[in-house]
Amino acid sequence: MPYDVKLPDIGEGVAEGEIVRWLVRQGQAVKEDQPLVEVMTDKASVEIPSPRNGTIAALRAEEGDTVPVGAVIVSIAVEGEDDDAAGGGHAAPAAHAHGAPAGREAAGPPQPPAGSGAGAGVQATPAVRQLAKKLNVDLEAMTGTGPGGRITAGDVEKAAAGGGDKAAPAATPAGPEERVPLRGLRKRIAEAMRRSLSTAAPFTFVAECDMSAVVAHRAVLKARAEKEGVRLTYMAYVLKALIQPLRDFPYLNASLDDERGEIVLKRYYHLGVATDTPDGLTVPILHDADGMTLFRIAREVQRLADSARGHKLTLEELHGGTFTITSTGAKGGLLATPILHHPQVAILGVHEIKPKPAVVDGKIVARDMTNLSLSLDHRVVDGAVGADFLYAVIERLQAPEAWLAEGDIA
Repeated sequence: MPYDVKLPDIGEGVAEGEIVRWLVRQGQAVKEDQPLVEVMTDKASVEIPSPRNGTIAALRAEEGDTVPVGAVIVSIAVEGEDDDAAGGGHAAPAAHAHGAPAGREAAGPPQPPAGSGAGAGVQATPAVRQLAKKLNVDLEAMTGTGPGGRITAGDVEKAAAGGGDKAAPAATPAGPEERVPLRGLRKRIAEAMRRSLSTAAPFTFVAECDMSAVVAHRAVLKARAEKEGVRLTYMAYVLKALIQPLRDFPYLNASLDDERGEIVLKRYYHLGVATDTPDGLTVPILHDADGMTLFRIAREVQRLADSARGHKLTLEELHGGTFTITSTGAKGGLLATPILHHPQVAILGVHEIKPKPAVVDGKIVARDMTNLSLSLDHRVVDGAVGADFLYAVIERLQAPEAWLAEGDIA
């Protein structure tokens, strides 16, 4: 009897996972700890490793399926394994996390079995049924090539193109539109953003910031930082400048517990840094950023960004944020209104720094300027408090030498 591998309990309230991508195929030999499948949960994207050496006997779910924790996702034929040891179903070993946004509670019931509803005799997922409807393919007239005879998306596309079983007239898939399934990290981002907007009462306050002093300070330290293997960015200065204002304005380093009707003030400073990856936006966390020097913050930002893009973030590195920063980069435009990273109540947007005319001592001069946009949950933070906080951050950025002592740098 095959060794059944179940979707493991990844923790933190995760009740289900979406099969994003199979990394093995039926009949393939696998070794212990070899990644089998990439699964997206509400908290992270994880690779489930093989618990045994053996051969893939059956894939129990298709890409795009949502399965509950504890459900069998793959069966492995293990040579010499007796029925008593192999047949009971087993949770996979610890998974390795990829970047994904937190922010949605465990979802409700999983998708119904492939054979439920109309055409119950057909083995096909809801996504495949939708594709068949779009391409005018009759599933009941088809023979599937997937696990257990299940009809796959490839079977449907082949039938639509005239290369497989079909009872309906041939359809032409090409046209002026293309439909891409909303799945994986993009699906989780969509869910988190919608939940944020439907839960909080967001508003955004924007102010200009003269970054000339930071630009000059960084220019002095740049060679030293490079010698120590540090890529010193403006983001590191912003992160370092945030700590004292967050202490002075604790309602911005907070969350709202809707169920208990309590504002939770955090006396720790875990700063999230929104990071662009090929799969979508990810928010890794700098834990205890208040204890970090400027150079250490720069190192951690780079390390977390590299890990996010390389799918190597741990679950801990994705959880526990108290305040988030997002940068629009060199193509930042004039300003943006960041969406709150629920349940946090504040997020700071940093825009492009570039020379602009400014009035200094009654004269028009070129200064390195940027806009900072602070989005807040008005249920917790009033506009005056948010403005005072942002101006406190700006005051520090406009005079970094006043608070960055040598012990705060390296």
